Amino acid sequence: MSSSIIPGASVPAPSVLSQRLARAGYALLVALPLAMWLANRSSPLVLGLAALCFLCSALADRGVADLLRRLRDVLRTPVGLALGAFMVWSLVTILWSHRQATSLAMWGELAIPLASGLAIAASGRFRPGRLESRALAVAIAAAAIFMIAELATGLSLRIALDIGRQVTYIFNRPVLTCLVLLPVAAAGLFLGRGRTVFDWLLCAVMVLVVASISFDSESGAAGLGFLLLALAWIAARLLPRLTLAAVALGFVATMALAPVLGRLGDEALPASLHERLANSHSRDRVDIWLSFGEAIRARPLLGSGFGTSPTLDRHPVALEVSPPRRQLLAVGHPHSAPVQAWVETGVVGAILLTLAGLAFLWRLRHLAARDLAPRLALAASAFGVATVAHGAWQGWWVAALALAAVWLTCGLPSEGSDG
Repeated sequence: MSSSIIPGASVPAPSVLSQRLARAGYALLVALPLAMWLANRSSPLVLGLAALCFLCSALADRGVADLLRRLRDVLRTPVGLALGAFMVWSLVTILWSHRQATSLAMWGELAIPLASGLAIAASGRFRPGRLESRALAVAIAAAAIFMIAELATGLSLRIALDIGRQVTYIFNRPVLTCLVLLPVAAAGLFLGRGRTVFDWLLCAVMVLVVASISFDSESGAAGLGFLLLALAWIAARLLPRLTLAAVALGFVATMALAPVLGRLGDEALPASLHERLANSHSRDRVDIWLSFGEAIRARPLLGSGFGTSPTLDRHPVALEVSPPRRQLLAVGHPHSAPVQAWVETGVVGAILLTLAGLAFLWRLRHLAARDLAPRLALAASAFGVATVAHGAWQGWWVAALALAAVWLTCGLPSEGSDG
């Protein structure tokens, strides 16, 4: 296992109570992919309960002062400062939201999983090694296999038991959760020395079943995300510095061009391609981006207020959008995180999120290729999915990203530069 996330911090021997609480936290985190298969919005609850276990584990031995110091140290990192500033600015923008209670609830949906991830990282009790990564890989593979089986049987078991929503797209969220956690588990299986044939077989099974469900599910974004993950991983192993630069450039360009994403898609993508991508609703997405792009240009500096996208058609900014485009403001969200950040928080929020992403990528610049690959694969895949898919602040998505980031930070130590 790796050392604590806080360099130089002493780690006293944990008590029996502290160890039991930490084991409960590990069990919850490992079970998260299976929980999402069963209930596709459950990841914030699972992550929050795990955070509570790790916090109590830390408090049982070290007390409040040590925990607060660790929290402060994490928040004072460049990534922590940028994300903290974005959260504060988002809260400020609620002042000009047309539905402030709804916006505040959405802010909480974003803040709770972020705070849970922060608590786990700062607890100093979460240091997963190969054993925990094996358990996570098994859970990911099992969740994917269960989803494949359910799709193959037409959700017959859920229909017979009359549980949940009996439509195939209910697996879009758990598929994306498995996709985000795949590079974390794969990298953990080969942490340090001592890898076995079992680790190779487990990794192969996990990758194959996640690939299968990514392309078989109704989530077109999952297929795109898997392709980006594989390409970024391979490229980072072969040309690590060039790949890092390419991912950073692509990230900045996408954030900067979000206000005109609809125009770019409208002009660059031919009708024949939209016909081939009909199941992914590519034409619909471009039309949505065109509508929300007009809303961005109406209030480019401050945005329309955090959490306003679900009812933007009833926001005063809708009157500044051309009538042909106004109707699509009622779709719920722009199906693009960069576009949503611009719409709701303006250029200020977009800059803060860009700085947070660049701060994360900057931290990776000295890593060896084997350490860089899973982190860049996660970044490229997750950002690619977020650019074309779901709402930006949905708690299930933020929780999956928070767990992946914390696992990579606390469980996979870098092994230095490869020169």
